Amino acid sequence: MHTRTAQSGTVAARWRSHLLSTLSGRDDGRPEWVGEMAEGDDVGFFGPGSASWAVHGGMATMVAGIRALLMQTLHPGAMAGVHDWSRYREDPLGRLTGTIRWLVTVTFGDSELARRESARVARFHDRVRGEYLDASGDPRPYSAGDPELLSWVHLVFTDAFLASHTLWDSPIPGGPDRYVDEWAVAAELIGVPDAPHSAAELRHQLDAFADAGVLKSDERVAEAVRFIRHPPLAKGMMPAYRVMFAGAVASLPPRYRRMLGLRRSPLPVIWATGRVLAIVRWFMGSSSSSEDAAMVRVRRLETEGRATNSSNR
Repeated sequence: MHTRTAQSGTVAARWRSHLLSTLSGRDDGRPEWVGEMAEGDDVGFFGPGSASWAVHGGMATMVAGIRALLMQTLHPGAMAGVHDWSRYREDPLGRLTGTIRWLVTVTFGDSELARRESARVARFHDRVRGEYLDASGDPRPYSAGDPELLSWVHLVFTDAFLASHTLWDSPIPGGPDRYVDEWAVAAELIGVPDAPHSAAELRHQLDAFADAGVLKSDERVAEAVRFIRHPPLAKGMMPAYRVMFAGAVASLPPRYRRMLGLRRSPLPVIWATGRVLAIVRWFMGSSSSSEDAAMVRVRRLETEGRATNSSNR
């Protein structure tokens, strides 16, 4: 009995290490840049009790990332940028941790740090240029900083995080509209025009891409979907990942599932994904290193009497 318990603890520790390394690039789950969130002169664009802190600090983000990446592939311009410039095949975790860094920094950092990180992303976008065939087969130039591409990526990420949190986590403070409205700040920071400010606007803008015939599915999309379905994760993590992938697919509206060439599993994968996320929460603990660092800043500012929220911009 004691031996079995010890072995179980070893497996749990190994699984937790793999997960932390996957999400952060470090076995302790705390990248060097997380420490910067304890610094700064204001609460940030959101702060404790905000919808953005609740959504981006929840476990459902793990499924949201899968759903967002699947949806992102459907815009041929976005897919061209990933295909031509991203090293996702050689360094998939590097791309993942880069995206996580921006998301977490804008969410939990002070306003100056959020602006600085967004500017870093914008500088990278400036280099990403090329040409792709649109849904009509006509050649079009692209830049990662194009308003249309920025808008698509913002929409699919906002939609994925909102849908996943709604399915698998606690109620959002202020509801879905508050989250979409808050996260429009992130859109402004990286140059997205006319970002949605309500859940209804989000759905309308997202579906407008499909209704206008902008999206398409081709071999590049199929290749990316195969990679997302079978990423090079540690063998011990794959059973949980397969469940979360199935949950992400099941959460998609049918029109997008069809475009991606995916089918919803007949098994109760929505429920099973919730169970997997509960187990991950048990492994990881309820606290987030980024949120913990941000709270150090917030408490310091409260002590100094300077805890103002930058949403009053």
